[in-house]
Amino acid sequence: MLHLVQSFHERGRIVDLLVFRHEGAYLNQVPSAAGVTVLEPSSGLRGRLSALQADPAGIPALLRPVLLPIKPDANIRHIGSLAGYLKDRRPDVLLSALTYTNLAALWARRLAGVCTSVIVSERIALSTHIGSDGRSRHWRWRFLLPVVSRVYRMADGIVAVSDSVASDLAENTHISRKAISTIYNPVVDAKLSELAGETLDHPWFAQGQPPVILGAGRLIPQKDFATLLKAFAVLRSKRDVRLVILGEGKLRPTLEALADKLGIAADVRLPGFAENPYNYMANSAVFALTSLYEGLPGVLIQALACGCPVVSTDCPGGSAEILDGGRYGKLVPVGGVGELAAALEAALDSPPDKHALKLRAAEFSVENAADRYLDYMDSITSRKQRNRAAH
Repeated sequence: MLHLVQSFHERGRIVDLLVFRHEGAYLNQVPSAAGVTVLEPSSGLRGRLSALQADPAGIPALLRPVLLPIKPDANIRHIGSLAGYLKDRRPDVLLSALTYTNLAALWARRLAGVCTSVIVSERIALSTHIGSDGRSRHWRWRFLLPVVSRVYRMADGIVAVSDSVASDLAENTHISRKAISTIYNPVVDAKLSELAGETLDHPWFAQGQPPVILGAGRLIPQKDFATLLKAFAVLRSKRDVRLVILGEGKLRPTLEALADKLGIAADVRLPGFAENPYNYMANSAVFALTSLYEGLPGVLIQALACGCPVVSTDCPGGSAEILDGGRYGKLVPVGGVGELAAALEAALDSPPDKHALKLRAAEFSVENAADRYLDYMDSITSRKQRNRAAH
C-alpha cells in the first residue's frame, strides 16, 4: 500500500491513507505527501448496527459472522467513521484490502450515500481460512463466505493479487471469474536494489564462511518454519551450512525449542525483524519459502530481485506464478521435509543465473503495478461518469 501511495502521488494523484491505528513498523515510511487519517472505532454494538443499516436485507447472512459474535471484528467498529470520512471528503476512489476491511468499506459507502467507486482487493485465498473439512480456527470464517459473496457484488471492482487467489475467490463465492481482475503487488523498486547493496554486518556472511540459507516472515503457523528447520537438519547432516530466519512472532519459543531438539541450534539464528532484509537476501546462498498458503509472497519476489536462488512450497497462492511453474526456482510439496532438503541442496550445488532471476522479479515492479491500478481505477470512474451522464 505504501508503494502505491507513493506511486499514485508521483503520477499527480491526491492520496489519503486511512488507518485504524497510527502505529507499526512501517509508520516512518509513509510518504510525507500522503494525508493520513486515523479512523476512530465505535462500540461493538454500533458497528453491528452500521453493518445492518447498510444492508438490512442481508440479515440472514450477517447473523452468525457479523451480528451475533460477542467480540465483533475490529473492522466492523470502524464503519461509521469511514462513512463519515467518505461523506466529508468524497474521494473518487476508495481502495481497500483484506476481507473484513473490504466488507467494512462497502458498507460504509452505502451508509455515506456517495458516488465514490469502491475497489476491493483480496490478498490471500479465502479457502485457506476454511479447511477442506469445512472447519476453521476462527469459527466466523465458516459463515463468512455467503457475506462475501453478497457484499462484494456491491463493489465497482474486485482485484486479486494472483490468478490463484482470483480463481479461489470465484470458486468459493460464485462471483464470475471474469469480474475479478488480477493485479500483482508492487514489490520491486530502485530502493530495493540500493538496500540490497548495503554492507551486511553479520559474521556468518563474511567471506569464507559456510553458505547461509535464509527464511523470512512472521513466526506464525502459516509460514511453517518448523518444516524449514527439519529440512535444514537433514541438509546439515550432509554438509556445512547455516540457517537464518528473519522475523518475529508468537512461535519463537517453539521454533527455538525445535532447533535444540534437532541438534542444529548452533547453526540457526532468529535475529528478529530486520529493517533491511534485502542485504541478507543478496548475501544468502538460497532463500526458502515454506508457507502453507500465501496470496502473492512478496519475499519470494524480493529474493529474486536480489539475485538470490529460491526454493518454495507449491502452496495455494502465487508462488507457482512467481516462479513460472518452477522455471525460476524449485517448487516442493507443502510440508515436504525430504523434498525441501533435496531442493535446497540442488540450489546450493547448481545456482541459477542471477541476472535471469532479477529480470523475472522486474515484472513485479512498483511501476507496473501502479500503472495497472490507475488504469483500472480510471476505467471504472470513467464508466460511472458516462452512465450517470446518460441517466
